[in-house]
Amino acid sequence: MNPSARHGIVLAFKTLIFTALVPGTVTVYLPAWLLSRQAPVRLAHDVWLSLPAGLLMLAGVLGYALCAWDFVVRGQGTPAPLDAPKALVLSGLYRWTRNPMFLSVLLVLLAEALYFRSGILFAYTAAAALALHGLVVRYEEPRLRERYGPAYTDYCRTVPRWGWQRLLPVRLRATTLGEPPQ
Repeated sequence: MNPSARHGIVLAFKTLIFTALVPGTVTVYLPAWLLSRQAPVRLAHDVWLSLPAGLLMLAGVLGYALCAWDFVVRGQGTPAPLDAPKALVLSGLYRWTRNPMFLSVLLVLLAEALYFRSGILFAYTAAAALALHGLVVRYEEPRLRERYGPAYTDYCRTVPRWGWQRLLPVRLRATTLGEPPQ
């Protein structure tokens, strides 16, 4: 096996380990623990809740997998901050939002809250969204500006932080979470 292929396999393995530990804790272990404290657990037997929950879950898992793939293949790194991509990933879902991995995790959490019809999981999802926003603004973006320089600054000018801002009229975008007008 050539060294490049071996390196790709190692990166993929590291990504799987990171995914099980970090997003796995956030989307599986902590929600299960929260649900175990709530009695009784109610499932969404209603198709009007279970179908959207299933679609959100699928979108979240698929979105995360696509982003992880792009990190390994295009960025030559992993989602773990200690083994971050060497190249700035600008393709795939990163063309639409600067944080598709975090959005994917939030979609999974929202799916779980819907499926289990759990107020505590809705609150947990909201808290996770606020925590992720703080992480992005206070930690991740400054580090990425240092690491990638003008390329990341240009990327921030053209791609919104959370992506949903593209749905807003242009005049409202400038006031949404400090995003520049598009």
